[in-house]
Amino acid sequence: MALKCGIVGLPNVGKSTLFNCLSNAKAQAANFPFCTIEPNVGVITVPDERLSKLAELVKPQAVQPTTVEIVDIAGLVKGASKGEGLGNKFLSNIRECNAILHVLRCFDDDNVIHVDGKVNPVADKEIIDTELQLKDLESVDAKLKKYERQAKSAADKEAVKIYNTLLKFKETLESGKSARACEVSEEEMTYVADLHLLTIKPVMYVCNVDEASAKSGNKYVEQVREAVKAENAEILVITAQMESEIASLETYEEKQMFLGEMGLDEPGVNKLIKSAYKLLNLQTYFTAGVKEVRAWTITEGMKAPEAAGVIHTDFTKGFIKAEVIAYKDFIALGSEAACKEVGKLRIEGKEYVVADGDVMHFRFNV
Repeated sequence: MALKCGIVGLPNVGKSTLFNCLSNAKAQAANFPFCTIEPNVGVITVPDERLSKLAELVKPQAVQPTTVEIVDIAGLVKGASKGEGLGNKFLSNIRECNAILHVLRCFDDDNVIHVDGKVNPVADKEIIDTELQLKDLESVDAKLKKYERQAKSAADKEAVKIYNTLLKFKETLESGKSARACEVSEEEMTYVADLHLLTIKPVMYVCNVDEASAKSGNKYVEQVREAVKAENAEILVITAQMESEIASLETYEEKQMFLGEMGLDEPGVNKLIKSAYKLLNLQTYFTAGVKEVRAWTITEGMKAPEAAGVIHTDFTKGFIKAEVIAYKDFIALGSEAACKEVGKLRIEGKEYVVADGDVMHFRFNV
């Protein structure tokens, strides 16, 4: 299950610095590489100490972490929704992403010019929000016109439902709110799925602060918290410049020493990726054998056959049973054999909801 996050923000907010940090991060616990697909697209491994601990016990031939695709989306200017600057490319790139990482400048520095002449993260946020909302409104209006005539005929009940749902989104967007703020049912959500609305995507606000504010934030971060409190959005405080320094260090030991000196427990980029998982309701299960120890990404609440299908679609079709060991039991006992001996290996069926960290093997017949 590929996860794709788009980094957005106005010029000079630290967006590209953050992307470059990710591109040089290597992995914090092992030397898994970052790779570049295009000049502004990269794939980075998801930091998960559980994978490393399983690998230490199993000693496999290969270790395969799960990954996140990061897209450094072209800078936005006012009027992007009308094609200004790189507007159309910018907006189409966001449409392809699962989540938005919205970088906001929350630091003062006379050497880094702000496009509007002063630091105001809330105003910056509103510029991008407005451009995305205008583009979504354009999409909603186009579909409304398509269904207007059909909806006037009460006989076409489905068309009436779609039309009324679109009106709800239109009203929300015209009031200056993002589509994710529109209160609709799961059924109504399906009526706008084909529009791939930009402002319906989950968003994480990444507050880029100075080094002194790395642990506790500052007045700008508090302004952002107040502005987004009704959005149910994630907020992450990060120092992109410091992350750049961490990423440039060669070894894991050097990185840990630097973090210790700064009073931090882990790099901000690790927290960013983990937060992106939380934002999208994702979790991880593992397969562990002598050939490979591997992490697999699934959605929270996914049942065993669906989780098996992440490995190969045939596993879902031919699913019979799943062998399951809780991660904590595997680590405590040291091996699959030891878990089996004391009854910690369970056999689960089609209704089993996979838990985060489960170590699994699937029985299937194709």
